[in-house]
Amino acid sequence: MPPEPNVTECKQPPKTVRPLVDTTRCEGKEDCEEVCPYGVFEVRKLDAGERKALSFMNWVKVMAHGGKQAFVIHPENCHSCGLCVRACPEKAIRLVRFEEVTP
Repeated sequence: MPPEPNVTECKQPPKTVRPLVDTTRCEGKEDCEEVCPYGVFEVRKLDAGERKALSFMNWVKVMAHGGKQAFVIHPENCHSCGLCVRACPEKAIRLVRFEEVTP
């Protein structure tokens, strides 16, 4: 269960910013999913199609880390608290303006 949101850390209303995961850096360690109070992330194993789309070097890295990566499943819930950015040990997450990224 995600922790209760700390509204003093929430800098924006929803749909202003969203997290963007650098899949070449993400090692699926689940820190982002654990700290996000709004259920924005899901860390799961990549399916066959997702693995096939990876470059060889990225595939090797993903498989070495259990075949998992972080996915932004509810970007519209992001409040720009930055907890995910601070929690990610690989520095694979950054916040971008919501309209900069198309689903």
